[in-house]
Amino acid sequence: MNHFLFGIYPYIALVVFVLGSLVRYDRDQYTWKTGSSQLLESKQLRKGSAAFHVGIIAVLAGHFVGLLTPHQVWDFLGVTASFKQAFAMGMGGLFGLICLYGIVILLHRRITNPRVRATTSDMDLLILLLIFAQLLLGLFSIFVSAGHMDGQEMLKLMAWAQHIVILDGAYAAEQVVDVHWIFKAHITLGMTLFVLFPFSRLVHIWSVPVKYFSRNYQVVRSKG
Repeated sequence: MNHFLFGIYPYIALVVFVLGSLVRYDRDQYTWKTGSSQLLESKQLRKGSAAFHVGIIAVLAGHFVGLLTPHQVWDFLGVTASFKQAFAMGMGGLFGLICLYGIVILLHRRITNPRVRATTSDMDLLILLLIFAQLLLGLFSIFVSAGHMDGQEMLKLMAWAQHIVILDGAYAAEQVVDVHWIFKAHITLGMTLFVLFPFSRLVHIWSVPVKYFSRNYQVVRSKG
């Protein structure tokens, strides 16, 4: 089971993530959107969405850099494993709480506002609940990490991620055999979100409007 979850399942998730997104974009572009409900309610949306997006972007960036940067690079920079772990706990906790604050507002809005609830699909609600659970696992893992500040468990997680990237799933799975269950649950739920990604509103992430930064300014004149 350990080999399947941490040596095989990540590749299944990544294949579904990439191919599923391509197929949906090719065959069902009309659904390639967030399904905005801003016209139905905007006050809570602005408050929750801003905090959620700031928090989750920072958390994902931290995971990407922290897990995929080889430990030799950190050693060269003079960053010890214990310091890196403490820094990750602090920054991850801060932005994780910001993200949690946002998603609690968004969940409350989706569930309690009758007009928004009427336009909410089962998949919309499932994704929000899974991200909420993933955030809780990540935040609770900080308390687990606080019990061993030597950074050794973090190094095992880094080794897992980096060997998944270089397609060495068997070795990757061995690295996390004895890590705390909360980290295993965090990884498994994260991979499950990748599996669900193409079938949910999360596909809008692919369509970040980066062209806005390079397009010409729009000139808007008043009637007067």
